[in-house]
Amino acid sequence: MSKAGFETRAIHAGYEPDPTTGAVIPPIYATSTYKQDGVGGLRGGYEYSRSANPTRTALEGALASVEEGERGFVFASGLAGEDTLVRSTCRPGDHVVLPDDAYGGTYRLFDKVEQAWGVEHTPAAVSDVDAVRAAIQPGRTKLVWLETPTNPLLNVGDIEALAAVAHEAGALLVVDNTFASPYLQQPLTLGADVVVHSTTKYVGGHSDVVGGALVVRDHELAERIAFHQNSIGAVPGPFDCFLTHRGLKTLGVRMDRHCDNAERVVDFLTGHPAVTQVIYPGLPEHPGHAVASRQMKRFGGMVSFRVAGGVEQALAVCERTSVFTLGESLGGVESLIEHPGRMTHASVAGTELEVPDDLVRLSVGIETADDLLADLDRALGQR
Repeated sequence: MSKAGFETRAIHAGYEPDPTTGAVIPPIYATSTYKQDGVGGLRGGYEYSRSANPTRTALEGALASVEEGERGFVFASGLAGEDTLVRSTCRPGDHVVLPDDAYGGTYRLFDKVEQAWGVEHTPAAVSDVDAVRAAIQPGRTKLVWLETPTNPLLNVGDIEALAAVAHEAGALLVVDNTFASPYLQQPLTLGADVVVHSTTKYVGGHSDVVGGALVVRDHELAERIAFHQNSIGAVPGPFDCFLTHRGLKTLGVRMDRHCDNAERVVDFLTGHPAVTQVIYPGLPEHPGHAVASRQMKRFGGMVSFRVAGGVEQALAVCERTSVFTLGESLGGVESLIEHPGRMTHASVAGTELEVPDDLVRLSVGIETADDLLADLDRALGQR
């Protein structure tokens, strides 16, 4: 299976048809505990579903395969996975380098939770290797945290270069691969140590389940994370794992359509009189275009743009669409529109991570592209 193509691994990796029934899809093992064959005689290593559940095992194996990692772990949310990773790798007094335009929930986790625990952080521009190097505190920095593309400004970090910088300082490179998805980018093959996902987004793909994942390439680190995953216990239930795994199986075909539609949207927005800037790594003028072209298969389904008229016009555009649903999150089959400054990134208002108030973020879904363009045209006003 390791030599198979992405779509084949997404469908088949992590699970063999059930030997008793021949079921080709992993069953939902709705059980909290397992019969032991004598004290300590575990069947397949299962004793209690916080520690392991066969439905979860199948999903974790599939995610590890598509990310080309050693081992995968899934969690009740992306933030639960992030917190478990920090507890597995950091101690009070340690330090983390964060993107200076990180996802608001990640920033809140470090600023309000991890910092109170004694783990400090410094923001740096992921697109500037020298800035990241300067933010590292030798001997203290344990994690260099990268989003690429970032949320919501779609900045691009050079994974290979930043992995070298992190490793020179004895730190791990963590890559939040949520925006790109495993289909478009495999950070572990470029030198990253840990991949983070909110599987709520593209992996699940249908806006019907919340989850998170970590994938690693080092056995010793995997053992540490496994211990903390069990000890902290922020794991998903079997039905959540079932839904996420089902979504993963169609990730490749969905991402191609997300990218097709996003490219149409970008073409439409570019040059529109109501739009002052379109932000998309696929544009040649995007400062991270060359790096994104090298490390991504395509440029994804996320598009951000700034509007003439400032914050009031940005809010109005968000409220006028009908095919684009006003809502947080991203990566589902349906298109979403949001105002990051007032919604997903409200937690960074007033900090150095604050996003422009005229910014609108789109999660471009897989609907008919002409309907999406017509909806945006109405919301922005006629040419």
